Amino acid sequence: MRDIILWGVLSVSLLLLLIIVFRKRLGLGWISSFGLHLVLASLGIYVINYSGLTGNMYIPINPTTIGTVTVLGLPGVGLLLGLKYSLFSS
Repeated sequence: MRDIILWGVLSVSLLLLLIIVFRKRLGLGWISSFGLHLVLASLGIYVINYSGLTGNMYIPINPTTIGTVTVLGLPGVGLLLGLKYSLFSS
């Protein structure tokens, strides 16, 4: 029963998203822009991790960290480093 409700909510959400995209004439350009931001966020985290700039601190590359950097930009990397330092330093 729970799976049926979940699939129903996801289906309705997808339908409403498609209606918004095509009604507002957004086209598909925003998808390529969003994809570019995801790639640049991943690349930014990768470069910070393996450049040695942060010492022994490591930011995992997962959907949460990539999403944070995608929304906040490169200052999001600084935010993640600050959070990791403040939460895990003893």
